Amino acid sequence: MIKAVIFDMDGILIDSEPIWHEAEIKVFGRVGLEMTVGDCLKTQGLRVDEVVDFWYRQHPWTAVSKTDIADQIVEAVIVGVKQRGVLIDGVEQALGFVGSLRLPVALASSSSYALIDAVIDKFDLRSHFDVIYSTQEEALGKPHPGVYITTARKMQVPTDHCVAIEDSINGVLSAKAARMACIAVPEQVARYDRRFGIADCQIESLHQIGPELWATLSGNG
Repeated sequence: MIKAVIFDMDGILIDSEPIWHEAEIKVFGRVGLEMTVGDCLKTQGLRVDEVVDFWYRQHPWTAVSKTDIADQIVEAVIVGVKQRGVLIDGVEQALGFVGSLRLPVALASSSSYALIDAVIDKFDLRSHFDVIYSTQEEALGKPHPGVYITTARKMQVPTDHCVAIEDSINGVLSAKAARMACIAVPEQVARYDRRFGIADCQIESLHQIGPELWATLSGNG
Protein backbone atom coordinates (compact mmCIF):
# COMPACT_ATOMS: atom_id res chain seq x y z
CA MET A 1 0.00 0.00 0.00
CA ILE A 2 1.27 3.44 -0.92
CA LYS A 3 1.48 5.68 2.13
CA ALA A 4 3.70 8.53 0.83
CA VAL A 5 4.70 10.18 -2.42
CA ILE A 6 8.09 11.66 -3.27
CA PHE A 7 8.70 13.93 -6.25
CA ASP A 8 12.04 14.57 -7.91
CA MET A 9 12.41 18.20 -8.99
CA ASP A 10 14.49 18.73 -12.14
CA GLY A 11 12.61 17.29 -15.10
CA ILE A 12 9.58 16.40 -12.97
CA LEU A 13 8.35 19.67 -11.48
CA ILE A 14 10.27 22.09 -13.67
CA ASP A 15 11.53 21.81 -17.22
CA SER A 16 15.06 22.54 -16.07
CA GLU A 17 17.00 19.77 -17.79
CA PRO A 18 17.59 21.90 -20.94
CA ILE A 19 18.80 24.71 -18.66
CA TRP A 20 21.18 22.28 -16.94
CA HIS A 21 22.45 21.04 -20.31
CA GLU A 22 23.07 24.58 -21.53
CA ALA A 23 24.89 25.52 -18.32
CA GLU A 24 27.07 22.40 -18.35
CA ILE A 25 28.00 22.79 -22.01
CA LYS A 26 28.90 26.46 -21.48
CA VAL A 27 30.85 26.08 -18.23
CA PHE A 28 32.72 22.92 -19.20
CA GLY A 29 33.56 24.61 -22.48
CA ARG A 30 35.57 27.16 -20.50
CA VAL A 31 37.99 24.39 -19.49
CA GLY A 32 38.21 22.87 -22.94
CA LEU A 33 35.49 20.22 -22.85
CA GLU A 34 33.35 20.18 -25.98
CA MET A 35 30.14 18.61 -24.72
CA THR A 36 26.83 17.70 -26.33
CA VAL A 37 23.36 17.17 -24.91
CA GLY A 38 24.05 13.44 -25.27
CA ASP A 39 27.04 13.85 -22.98
CA CYS A 40 24.89 15.67 -20.43
CA LEU A 41 22.39 12.80 -20.40
CA LYS A 42 25.13 10.47 -19.12
CA THR A 43 25.19 12.27 -15.77
CA GLN A 44 21.59 13.46 -15.59
CA GLY A 45 20.19 13.04 -12.10
CA LEU A 46 23.58 13.17 -10.39
CA ARG A 47 24.54 15.83 -7.87
CA VAL A 48 26.49 18.66 -9.53
CA ASP A 49 29.75 17.88 -7.71
CA GLU A 50 29.48 14.30 -8.94
CA VAL A 51 28.85 15.53 -12.49
CA VAL A 52 32.02 17.61 -12.28
CA ASP A 53 33.98 14.68 -10.82
CA PHE A 54 32.79 12.44 -13.65
CA TRP A 55 33.99 14.78 -16.39
CA TYR A 56 37.19 15.67 -14.55
CA ARG A 57 38.12 11.97 -14.53
CA GLN A 58 37.47 11.81 -18.28
CA HIS A 59 39.23 15.05 -19.21
CA PRO A 60 41.26 16.61 -16.35
CA TRP A 61 41.80 20.37 -16.36
CA THR A 62 44.01 22.65 -14.28
CA ALA A 63 42.89 26.23 -14.80
CA VAL A 64 39.89 26.21 -12.43
CA SER A 65 39.05 24.12 -9.36
CA LYS A 66 36.28 21.54 -9.51
CA THR A 67 34.41 23.45 -6.80
CA ASP A 68 34.48 26.64 -8.88
CA ILE A 69 33.18 24.77 -11.92
CA ALA A 70 30.32 23.28 -9.88
CA ASP A 71 29.47 26.71 -8.45
CA GLN A 72 29.47 28.28 -11.92
CA ILE A 73 27.09 25.61 -13.21
CA VAL A 74 24.66 26.06 -10.32
CA GLU A 75 24.75 29.85 -10.64
CA ALA A 76 23.99 29.59 -14.36
CA VAL A 77 21.09 27.21 -13.71
CA ILE A 78 19.58 29.43 -11.02
CA VAL A 79 19.72 32.42 -13.38
CA GLY A 80 18.18 30.32 -16.15
CA VAL A 81 15.39 29.05 -13.91
CA LYS A 82 14.53 32.54 -12.68
CA GLN A 83 14.55 34.00 -16.19
CA ARG A 84 12.86 31.32 -18.26
CA GLY A 85 12.05 28.29 -16.11
CA VAL A 86 8.59 26.79 -16.68
CA LEU A 87 6.71 24.06 -14.89
CA ILE A 88 6.43 20.66 -16.55
CA ASP A 89 3.04 20.21 -18.20
CA GLY A 90 0.74 18.40 -15.80
CA VAL A 91 2.47 19.39 -12.56
CA GLU A 92 -0.56 21.18 -11.13
CA GLN A 93 -2.84 18.25 -11.94
CA ALA A 94 -0.42 15.70 -10.46
CA LEU A 95 0.12 17.70 -7.27
CA GLY A 96 -3.63 18.23 -6.98
CA PHE A 97 -4.40 14.53 -7.33
CA VAL A 98 -1.68 13.48 -4.89
CA GLY A 99 -2.87 16.13 -2.45
CA SER A 100 -6.40 14.71 -2.62
CA LEU A 101 -5.06 11.38 -1.34
CA ARG A 102 -4.18 12.98 2.02
CA LEU A 103 -0.78 11.29 2.04
CA PRO A 104 2.56 12.80 3.09
CA VAL A 105 4.25 14.37 0.07
CA ALA A 106 7.97 15.14 -0.23
CA LEU A 107 10.46 16.63 -2.64
CA ALA A 108 13.81 14.81 -2.90
CA SER A 109 16.28 16.42 -5.27
CA SER A 110 19.88 16.17 -6.40
CA SER A 111 19.92 19.96 -6.63
CA SER A 112 21.23 22.23 -3.88
CA TYR A 113 18.85 23.98 -1.51
CA ALA A 114 19.68 27.26 -3.26
CA LEU A 115 18.25 25.92 -6.51
CA ILE A 116 15.37 24.12 -4.81
CA ASP A 117 14.37 27.39 -3.10
CA ALA A 118 14.61 29.27 -6.41
CA VAL A 119 12.21 26.81 -8.03
CA ILE A 120 9.63 26.35 -5.29
CA ASP A 121 9.51 30.07 -4.49
CA LYS A 122 9.21 31.09 -8.15
CA PHE A 123 6.20 28.81 -8.61
CA ASP A 124 4.81 29.00 -5.06
CA LEU A 125 5.02 25.23 -4.53
CA ARG A 126 6.21 25.06 -0.93
CA SER A 127 2.77 24.37 0.54
CA HIS A 128 2.49 21.14 -1.46
CA PHE A 129 5.34 19.42 0.40
CA ASP A 130 5.59 18.11 3.93
CA VAL A 131 9.32 17.42 3.51
CA ILE A 132 11.88 19.06 1.21
CA TYR A 133 15.25 17.33 1.11
CA SER A 134 18.43 17.61 -0.94
CA THR A 135 21.28 15.19 -1.60
CA GLN A 136 23.39 18.15 -0.46
CA GLU A 137 22.98 16.63 3.02
CA GLU A 138 24.00 13.12 1.94
CA ALA A 139 27.49 11.67 1.58
CA LEU A 140 26.48 10.37 -1.85
CA GLY A 141 23.90 11.53 -4.36
CA LYS A 142 21.66 9.54 -6.68
CA PRO A 143 21.86 6.70 -7.77
CA HIS A 144 22.78 5.95 -4.14
CA PRO A 145 19.48 5.43 -2.26
CA GLY A 146 20.41 7.64 0.71
CA VAL A 147 18.33 10.64 -0.33
CA TYR A 148 15.19 8.51 -0.58
CA ILE A 149 15.87 6.53 2.59
CA THR A 150 16.34 9.74 4.58
CA THR A 151 13.29 11.40 3.02
CA ALA A 152 11.11 8.41 3.94
CA ARG A 153 12.49 8.49 7.47
CA LYS A 154 11.61 12.19 7.76
CA MET A 155 8.03 11.34 6.73
CA GLN A 156 8.01 8.39 9.16
CA VAL A 157 6.96 6.01 6.38
CA PRO A 158 8.76 2.74 5.49
CA THR A 159 10.49 2.96 2.12
CA ASP A 160 8.51 0.03 0.72
CA HIS A 161 5.31 2.04 1.23
CA CYS A 162 6.59 5.04 -0.77
CA VAL A 163 6.36 5.83 -4.47
CA ALA A 164 8.94 8.07 -6.15
CA ILE A 165 8.31 10.03 -9.34
CA GLU A 166 11.50 10.34 -11.41
CA ASP A 167 12.68 11.37 -14.87
CA SER A 168 16.27 10.08 -14.92
CA ILE A 169 17.90 6.66 -14.89
CA ASN A 170 19.99 7.64 -11.87
CA GLY A 171 16.88 8.75 -10.03
CA VAL A 172 15.01 5.54 -10.80
CA LEU A 173 18.01 3.49 -9.65
CA SER A 174 18.09 5.49 -6.41
CA ALA A 175 14.40 4.94 -5.69
CA LYS A 176 14.49 1.22 -6.49
CA ALA A 177 17.64 0.72 -4.40
CA ALA A 178 15.67 2.25 -1.52
CA ARG A 179 12.97 -0.41 -2.12
CA MET A 180 10.40 2.11 -3.29
CA ALA A 181 7.89 1.88 -6.08
CA CYS A 182 8.84 4.23 -8.90
CA ILE A 183 6.99 6.01 -11.67
CA ALA A 184 9.35 6.95 -14.50
CA VAL A 185 8.51 10.00 -16.61
CA PRO A 186 11.52 10.30 -18.96
CA GLU A 187 12.00 13.30 -21.19
CA GLN A 188 11.30 12.56 -24.85
CA VAL A 189 14.94 12.04 -25.88
CA ALA A 190 15.34 9.30 -23.24
CA ARG A 191 11.92 7.68 -23.49
CA TYR A 192 13.12 4.54 -25.28
CA ASP A 193 16.03 3.80 -22.97
CA ARG A 194 15.42 0.22 -21.87
CA ARG A 195 16.99 0.87 -18.49
CA PHE A 196 13.75 2.56 -17.45
CA GLY A 197 12.30 -0.95 -17.42
CA ILE A 198 13.28 -1.29 -13.76
CA ALA A 199 10.63 1.30 -12.84
CA ASP A 200 7.25 -0.03 -11.75
CA CYS A 201 5.65 1.91 -14.56
CA GLN A 202 6.66 4.39 -17.25
CA ILE A 203 4.40 7.20 -18.40
CA GLU A 204 4.77 9.97 -20.95
CA SER A 205 3.08 12.77 -19.02
CA LEU A 206 2.27 13.81 -15.48
CA HIS A 207 -1.33 14.09 -16.70
CA GLN A 208 -1.43 10.28 -16.46
CA ILE A 209 -1.03 10.41 -12.67
CA GLY A 210 -4.54 9.74 -11.47
CA PRO A 211 -6.91 7.13 -10.01
CA GLU A 212 -6.32 4.44 -12.65
CA LEU A 213 -2.53 4.54 -12.34
CA TRP A 214 -2.76 4.68 -8.55
CA ALA A 215 -5.01 1.61 -8.45
CA THR A 216 -2.45 -0.28 -10.52
CA LEU A 217 0.44 0.78 -8.28
CA SER A 218 -1.53 -0.13 -5.18
CA GLY A 219 -2.19 -3.62 -6.51
CA ASN A 220 -5.88 -3.00 -7.01
CA GLY A 221 -5.86 -2.61 -10.74
